[in-house]
Amino acid sequence: QVQLVESGGELVQAGGSLRLSCAASGRTFSGYAVGWFRQAPGKEREFAAVVSWNRGSTYYADSVKGRFGISRDNAKNTVYLQMNSLKPEDTAVYYCAVAQPSGSSWSRGHAYAYDYWGQGTQVTVSS
Repeated sequence: QVQLVESGGELVQAGGSLRLSCAASGRTFSGYAVGWFRQAPGKEREFAAVVSWNRGSTYYADSVKGRFGISRDNAKNTVYLQMNSLKPEDTAVYYCAVAQPSGSSWSRGHAYAYDYWGQGTQVTVSS
């Protein structure tokens, strides 16, 4: 089993940047895809980005493409989400999750493909 811990969320002004971290314990990320999702108040959880650990392939939701970057650090067994040009509509709880990178559901950001989830970290963007 994989335990995930997110960190880095905070209050930031519109146009600012944040970097979120997702650290794993229990096992390494090797062989998994690690994704970031977010859930705003009153809205459904939505996909933001994912990286396949072994190949390093990345996929993004249209809403964050060009502003967010997902990366991994093998030595630290950590995945990062660099968020730039933040907007008030980026306000949400951000979750990391892991999936087996088989088929296409994980790269399309379907939440059902993800087996383990963290507790989330709050990102608030003020206007």
